[in-house]
Formats: sequence, structure tokens, C-alpha cells
Amino acid sequence: MPESQGPAQRLFTAARRLLGSLLATGETRLRLAVLELEEERVRLVGLLLIVGLSLILLMLGIGVLTTLVIVAFWDSYRLTAIAASALVLLGGGARLALRALQQARRRTLLVSTLRHLATDRDLVERERREGRHER
Repeated sequence: MPESQGPAQRLFTAARRLLGSLLATGETRLRLAVLELEEERVRLVGLLLIVGLSLILLMLGIGVLTTLVIVAFWDSYRLTAIAASALVLLGGGARLALRALQQARRRTLLVSTLRHLATDRDLVERERREGRHER
């Protein structure tokens, strides 16, 4: 007949199970973080390509449009046309720069991982409090 486990053996078994659970949870959270980083990298590369091409096309279009406005008003209001074009371009650039700053301040990296870690922490704290009240 197998002997029943002593208190020290049960403690080591429980500690081993706890360590295994912690490692499994940590591995899961690490895999989630890696997956999120890979998705973010792919998204950023695509976004940079689109932004780069759109900037090139916008600069060419704005240059042609500015030239058209200046040439159209060359004989009568040449300085006014140049000043108005410059103000519109500077105003649009400033507005886009502010929008870019707002978007850059948004936190999106590892949001899901951080949320899951907070949930894990809350569960551990709740179990610790409930375990203390049962004694």
C-alpha cells in the first residue's frame, strides 16, 4: 500500500503546482505580448509606406495647385496669391502636426497584455483576501 504524504511532501507538491501554474500563466502572457508586438510592427510598416506615398503625392499636388493659383493671378494680385497660398499651406501643416501629436500620445502598444496582467493581479489579490477571511 502506498503511504500517505507527509506535511512537508504536500507542501512541496503544492509549491510545485503553484510554480507550474505561475510559469504557464507567465508564458501565456509573454506569448500574447510577442503576438501584439508583431502585429504592431506589421501595422506600422504598412502605415509608414502609405504615409510616405501619400506625402509625396500631396506635395506634388500642392505644388502644382500653388503654381496654378499664382500664375492665374500673376498680372493683378501676384503677392496676394502668393501670401494666401502660403497661409493655407502653413495652416494646414500646423493642423496636421497637432493631429499627429494627438495620435502619437495615444497608448496602443501592449494594451491587451496589460489588461490581462491587471486581471491576473486582481484575481490573485481577491484570492489572497478571501483566503485570509476563511481562516
